Amino acid sequence: MSKNRQAAVFDHLVGHGDAIVTLTRNYAVNHVISLHFHDRDQLVYATRGVMTVQTEEGTWVVPTHRGVWIPKSIVHTITMSGPVAMRTLYLKPRMAKDLPRSCCVINISPLLKELIVEACAAGTLTNRVLRQRHLVDVIVDQLRVVQAVPLQLPSVSDPRAKRVVEALSADPGNRRSLAHICETSGASRRTIERIFQEETAMTVGKWRQQLRLMHAMRLLGEGMKVTYAAQEAGYNAPSAFIAAFRKMLGTTPTLYFERTADEHASSIRRSRAQRSR
Repeated sequence: MSKNRQAAVFDHLVGHGDAIVTLTRNYAVNHVISLHFHDRDQLVYATRGVMTVQTEEGTWVVPTHRGVWIPKSIVHTITMSGPVAMRTLYLKPRMAKDLPRSCCVINISPLLKELIVEACAAGTLTNRVLRQRHLVDVIVDQLRVVQAVPLQLPSVSDPRAKRVVEALSADPGNRRSLAHICETSGASRRTIERIFQEETAMTVGKWRQQLRLMHAMRLLGEGMKVTYAAQEAGYNAPSAFIAAFRKMLGTTPTLYFERTADEHASSIRRSRAQRSR
């Protein structure tokens, strides 16, 4: 048993017999949910904010409009960038059989988003109630067709590669050459490249690009401007960051986060209207 597993807390959920248990919670800036695990598969979605999920296998950055799939028993932490409005579904294991048995970031369609919000409003969903059973079936059907998004930084185990990862992660915006960073970490770039390919299926240069993109996303989640986020993440120009963001998420950072703010405000208005009925 790993040290992380020993240190992690088992987060027991009420409603153990129900098909889906939900959690609705708002978190402050930089809040960290410490090491824990569940006996259910978990879909974590935020109607507002950016989350970073970490496991022994890697790091996933989850902007709004995306969710993170965390299978049962995987020890993880979640860190909030900016205020986060989190909506979580806990599914009985193997209900969503088509999703992988490892963490991944997935696209959340408009329909799936509404299903998540509806499920969270209900609290728990049981197959014993016909309407709730229909809702469970539709959620599972939607999960069968979701697409994964490559917003992941795989971990490494080789000590030399770990030192490179630590150096890059400590200052994502640093523009030192990879050759210099590798050499100061105890190996040539050629050796580090071979290790990264074997352990992550990525070049160290690609890993660094992914780190910078994900770091910039977290800064945007904290409310920083695009120009500042690009500079802090080490991009030569804001246009380079915008191009990388568009390639990954299909739109510009400004439009993406404006949509997030508009949808979050609309969700609040809808919730208030429902409570006033």
